[in-house]
Amino acid sequence: MQSTRYIGRFAPSPTGPLHAGSLVAALASYLDARVHGGAWLVRIEDVDEGRSVPGAADGMLDLLRRLGMHWDGDVVWQSRRGALYQAAFDSLWEHAYPCGCNRREIADSRLGTAPDGSAIYPGTCRLGLGAGKTTRSLRLRVPEPGDDTVSFVDRFAGRVEHHLALDAGDFVLKRADGFWAYQLAVVVDDAEQGVTDIVRGADLLDSTPRQIYLQRLLGVPTPRYLHVPVLRNEQGEKLSKQTGAAAVTAHDEAGAVAALMDAARGLGLALAPAGSLDGFWRDAIPAWAALLSARGETI
Repeated sequence: MQSTRYIGRFAPSPTGPLHAGSLVAALASYLDARVHGGAWLVRIEDVDEGRSVPGAADGMLDLLRRLGMHWDGDVVWQSRRGALYQAAFDSLWEHAYPCGCNRREIADSRLGTAPDGSAIYPGTCRLGLGAGKTTRSLRLRVPEPGDDTVSFVDRFAGRVEHHLALDAGDFVLKRADGFWAYQLAVVVDDAEQGVTDIVRGADLLDSTPRQIYLQRLLGVPTPRYLHVPVLRNEQGEKLSKQTGAAAVTAHDEAGAVAALMDAARGLGLALAPAGSLDGFWRDAIPAWAALLSARGETI
């Protein structure tokens, strides 16, 4: 195992209980940190306070403890970090502008749909708010086509290339409801916490180019990325709260082991049945190391 400094993190949104799809991402990030002899941080991404479910974050933290997934340092809560996001935005002001468009206007005039399903903003307010419009959100101006390429190497997906103007458009930094946008908050938090490696679900792969662009504008390091496949239901939909994913339960050690074994299978780890949490972790950490080695990584 490496002795070099590695800082990973798991950053769930407390919009409901932890489900099987989220546990797969949590397990991957935990195993990667432990295999590399690094730190594993937990951050509660409750920047969207309107969608946070009371008690959900505490339930997630309690579940992680019962699964034997012990984090390093204190838990960070995005809802308490507004001053950091404001400071970052202030430094980006020359690249940002107020937008007065509502969702219907964007849907009617959008240039298309981004890979992650969001509407590509057509730049309606780039040159100023139209007559009768007031500021609803704050957007980041992306480079013009031809200068908008962002590429990176994902540890699982390989080389990824996006064209910000065509694949995303000018994206939101502060939303119409007054909350800071995910893209800004996550970049600020990762930089402030010194995160070197981000391991998360492949559903966030298309957000990464926007985050890398923000990192460049803010002058902060770009972490390594590893996006693991997401679990899907029988209809082929990503397993999520919106598609009815059931909450992970671990009322006793046997239940905890069963949940972890299911998550390990989701990562492609072929583990022998474990009779205890200690037994699971004893097998799972070297199994993850073997998986990385099989993909050509040096541990």
